Amino acid sequence: MTFKAIDSVQLKARLSEDNLVIADIRDASSFNDAHIPNSINVSNDNIAQFMMERDFEQPIIVVCYHGISSQGAANYLIGQDFEDVYSLVGGFTDWAVKFPSEVTKC
Repeated sequence: MTFKAIDSVQLKARLSEDNLVIADIRDASSFNDAHIPNSINVSNDNIAQFMMERDFEQPIIVVCYHGISSQGAANYLIGQDFEDVYSLVGGFTDWAVKFPSEVTKC
């Protein structure tokens, strides 16, 4: 099994799904500056807790800066038996350009 790719437009269409999880793997400072609404900042420090709190069939979308690092993280989650994992193509950078009004700032 492998992760799937999702683009910003597809993600926007899915934002209202109740069980959708958006895992933002950027550093905490960047996440605190701006992130996709309802996303969770995931790092090496909290990945174990993050995985324990999720169902294996729950859709998880991994977000990084430009859509490169999220591929490795998505593969890692697939390797941990998560079944519905996506990498956001173009990362948060693409999201912020396409949907500036859908960026949460702390």
